[in-house]
Amino acid sequence: MENTCVVCFKPKPTLSCGSCESAVCKKCAQFLEEGSFSFMSEAPALSKHTTFCGPCYDSAVAPALEDYQAAWNKARGIVMFFMEDSKQTRFFSRKEKEVKIEDCPDKDEVLLRLGFHAVEKGFNAMVDVEVNYKKIRKGGTYTTTSWSGVGIPTQVTSKRLLD
Repeated sequence: MENTCVVCFKPKPTLSCGSCESAVCKKCAQFLEEGSFSFMSEAPALSKHTTFCGPCYDSAVAPALEDYQAAWNKARGIVMFFMEDSKQTRFFSRKEKEVKIEDCPDKDEVLLRLGFHAVEKGFNAMVDVEVNYKKIRKGGTYTTTSWSGVGIPTQVTSKRLLD
């Protein structure tokens, strides 16, 4: 580590940038939260580090976070066709491999994760979606629920089905 902060040039910096390895004081450091890219199937290499200097954060981390947030917003709008809707979706393409999500705390997170994987692959809908839960007893009377889901990403072009 160097003897001065790379941003404010004050002596005795306590941290180092995860990207450029330069010394940064706590006041000038930008921090990335632990689960910032948690919905991505493969998190970017920058997510391994939590501390960045201002220039590295602005040039590398902030654009990645904006792209992640845009994909997250698209995932919230993905059209889900459940197994019960198979009559409507019988002519949809099912060429992609099915996406499996396991160990989620609630049903909404399972659906959001399925939608996020569809957005990552460039699709706008999920067909044959099945959501299941399993009760887990951890001794005594305390129980939790673990949710899982399966779906096939596909591209829907009919405006009637997207509304």
